[in-house]
Amino acid sequence: MSRYESLRRAVPEWFRNEPGAIEILTDPELVRRARRQAAGSGQSRSPGRFGALRERLRAAVRPVPTGVVSANRHLWYLRDAVRFPDGRLGLYDRILPPPGASPGVVVLPLLGPEGKVVLIEHYRHATRAWHREVVRGFGDPGATDEENVARELREEIDATPTAVVPLGELDPDTGLLGHRVRLYAARVDGFGDPERGEGIRRAVTVSAAEAEAMVADGRITDGFTVAALYRARLTGLLGTASPGGPS
Repeated sequence: MSRYESLRRAVPEWFRNEPGAIEILTDPELVRRARRQAAGSGQSRSPGRFGALRERLRAAVRPVPTGVVSANRHLWYLRDAVRFPDGRLGLYDRILPPPGASPGVVVLPLLGPEGKVVLIEHYRHATRAWHREVVRGFGDPGATDEENVARELREEIDATPTAVVPLGELDPDTGLLGHRVRLYAARVDGFGDPERGEGIRRAVTVSAAEAEAMVADGRITDGFTVAALYRARLTGLLGTASPGGPS
């Protein structure tokens, strides 16, 4: 049994089909057709009639692979054979947490009685750029959310939460990611040196109004951070917004 088929049996909720939605295919012949169609749908790399013929032959002989493309302890990359609502066959990629993983956590640290926002300057490999962010990370298997919050604060900014406030859940990218995360605010009395080994340059504190201004003018672009600030605003943790803008 392939790894993909084992996964289908172990985590059936990842493969459920609903009427009128994008259907994950299980029939082997339909899967083969979807793979061949995906292989032949790209622009021909060889111009002319014979070049197009070579591309069709290549698609028939070497269809695009499906199943578990890659997997590690944090992420599983799947490529499913699917039928779209208009009847077309094709392939669809998605990234999920490992089976049985605890949800990731996003933590908005609020410092002291004034509730100053603690942001980290974090270099991200995917964008090859520095970003101003709140604390976040994957959940440890079997750990509670509160344990994951405390661990991420300790690892990234050497802080200990004195209170943890749930801010709800977030689907970061419904077009690609099946990894729902949980948002929290955490009261802290102080913080230490950042975890430089993870690409964190420094931690800074700003007022809630300044953090929201950084979102407005584009200095903060990280979606998790924007969501955490917005949820905190709706919950009343950042005060009451004035009609003309941030408080």
